Amino acid sequence: MSNAERDLTEDLNALDGWELAQIVAGLRAARDHWRQSQQRLREHGEREFPSREALRLIARDLCGVLFPLRLGPADLRREGEDFYVGHTLGHALRALFLQVQRELRLQGRQDTSSEGEIALDTRARELVRHFAEQLPAIRSLLDTDVQAAFLGDPAAGSVDEVLLCYPGVLAVIHHRLAHALYGLGLPLLARMLAELAHSSTGIDIHPGASIGGSFFIDHGTGVVIGETAVIGERVRIYQAVTLGAKSFQTDADGALVKGVARHPRVGDDVVIYAGATILGRIEIGSGSVIGGNVWLTHPVPPGSHVSQAGTHQEVLEAGAGI
Repeated sequence: MSNAERDLTEDLNALDGWELAQIVAGLRAARDHWRQSQQRLREHGEREFPSREALRLIARDLCGVLFPLRLGPADLRREGEDFYVGHTLGHALRALFLQVQRELRLQGRQDTSSEGEIALDTRARELVRHFAEQLPAIRSLLDTDVQAAFLGDPAAGSVDEVLLCYPGVLAVIHHRLAHALYGLGLPLLARMLAELAHSSTGIDIHPGASIGGSFFIDHGTGVVIGETAVIGERVRIYQAVTLGAKSFQTDADGALVKGVARHPRVGDDVVIYAGATILGRIEIGSGSVIGGNVWLTHPVPPGSHVSQAGTHQEVLEAGAGI
C-alpha cells in the first residue's frame, strides 16, 4: 500500500460508523474485476471515455455559433458577431477534438505506440475539420426547420419565439449536429449529444435517423425516432409519435443483429398526429396524413388518410418491440 493509500484509509477509518475504507476497497475490487473481464486495463490512468459535461458545453457553444444573436450571450451585438463566432467556434472545436480522440481510442482499443498516437491525432483533427465544414449547411437546413415551425403553429408569434422557446426546435438543432458526427463515424459522441436534448426535451431522436428539411415537431414530448428511420421534406409530427421497429433480427446465438434497416420511411409532406405508432420498415407515402393514436405496421400509398377507425388491431409476437 502506498503512503497516499495508507493516508486515505486512515482518513476514512476516522469517520465513525460507516466503514468507508472497506466499502472503497470493495468498489475498487468490483471496478478491477469488470475491467479485467472487458480487457480494459491500461498502462495509464487517464480518463478513457468522452465526457458528457464537456459535450454539453460544446453543444451550448455550437448553438451560439449557429444562432449568435438568439442563442449566444445576452450582451452580444451584431457588430461583434463574427468575432464571437470565430472565438467560440475555435474553443468548441478544440474541446471537441479531445472528445473525438477519446472515442477513436475506444474504437481501436488504441495502439499505444508513438506512431499510433500521431495517427490518431491526425485522424481526430481531420474529423473535426470535416464536422466544422458542415456547419454552414447545417445552419441553412435549420433555418428551414425554424420557418416550418413558425408556419406550422398558429400560436407562434415569430421565428424568434420558435427558436428560443420550442423544445422540438432545440431537439432538431441537436439532431442536425449529432447526425453530422454520426456520419463521420463517431456514434458514441453523436448518441451522447442526442441524449442531452432527449433529457431536456423528452424527444428521443437517434442520431442515425435521416431527416429532410423543413421538419417540425410540435409539442414533442414522448416522440421517438429510431436509428434507421428516413424522413422526407416538410414533415410535421406531434407529441408521443413513435417511428420504431416492429421486430429485431437475431443471429444463430440469439444476439441482436446490429445495423439492419428496421424503421419506417416517411415521404415528403406527411403529417403524423399525436400518439401514432408506426412500426417496421414500411413506406408512408408522400402527402399522407396519419391520425392520432393510430397503430400502423403496413405501408400506405401516397395521399392516404389513415384514422384509428380504419386500422386493425395487431398483437406483437415474442421478440417484437419498439
